Amino acid sequence: MPKTFACPRCGKPSTWEGNPYRPFCSERCKLIDLGAWANDDYKLPTEDAPQAGNSEE
Repeated sequence: MPKTFACPRCGKPSTWEGNPYRPFCSERCKLIDLGAWANDDYKLPTEDAPQAGNSEE
């Protein structure tokens, strides 16, 4: 029996082997996640990012 892991989008069990949508469980979850990246829903903070209200001009 293949090992399963939780889909990072919905949490349903998914398999790695033989799954064209890995690490997601389905094409739907993969497209939802891609859309989230395209909409800038995921952001990584950086130390050199401009701070709101800190203008040196």
